[in-house]
This record gives sequence, structure tokens and C-alpha cells, in this order.
Amino acid sequence: MSDERPYVLDDQIGYLMRLATQRHTAIFQDRMNEGLTPTQFSLLTRLAEVGPSSQNHLGRLAALDVATVKGVVDRLTAKGLVVVSPDPRDGRLRIVSLSPRGEALIPQLRERGHEITEDTLKPLTSRERETIVRLLRKLT
Repeated sequence: MSDERPYVLDDQIGYLMRLATQRHTAIFQDRMNEGLTPTQFSLLTRLAEVGPSSQNHLGRLAALDVATVKGVVDRLTAKGLVVVSPDPRDGRLRIVSLSPRGEALIPQLRERGHEITEDTLKPLTSRERETIVRLLRKLT
């Protein structure tokens, strides 16, 4: 007989985080009626925080790799929410800015983001909410 600890999937952090992510994603999709993905939402709200930015810098700020950020920016451009222009100092760089339509949408997105977070954390007490956010920040 082995004295190894049994491996119980229901006790594994990766499994639990995936379940929590699936729950959050379902809430996000239900509440975000603008047709945005979580990644698009993150990029738009980060852009609203920092202002016009190079595509690469914006991707780093939103924790996206170079290939992903280009696709997300292209889709947001097609939706009319951002505009892309060459950097006047370095034509190799693309500067991403909110379009007037994107700018007008930001207050609604922020409010919706608060609602999504509230729904995601609904089963937790106020203290548990603070704890889980603090602990997740330590993991990232």
C-alpha cells in the first residue's frame, strides 16, 4: 500500500480556476450585450485608462501576446471602436486610439464590468471577495 496522497481532481487549483473562469465567462457573455469578448473588453478598458498607445505596448498592458493583440485590434477596428494610425515618430509602430464610438461606449462598459464582477463574486462575503482578489494578484 502506498502512502502517497490521493489525487482528487476536485481539490486541484487548476481545475477549480478553470471552473471559476467558465462561470465568469458565462456571466460575462450573458451581460455583455455589445458582442465583445473578454479580451476585447480588456483592451478597450485598458486603452481608456492609458490613452493612445502603440499596439505592442497596449498588448503588454492588457497581458496579450503580439499575435493576439493584432487580431483583437483588427476586430475592434472592424467594429468601429478603435482607430489605428502610424506613429509619427516611428512609422513601423501602430498607434491605437479609441474611436468616438468607442469613447462613448466606455462608461457603459465600466458599469457592465462592475455588474459582471459583482455577479461573479456573488456567492462570497465581502471579506472573501477581498481575499480572493488579493490571493489571485499574488499568483499573477
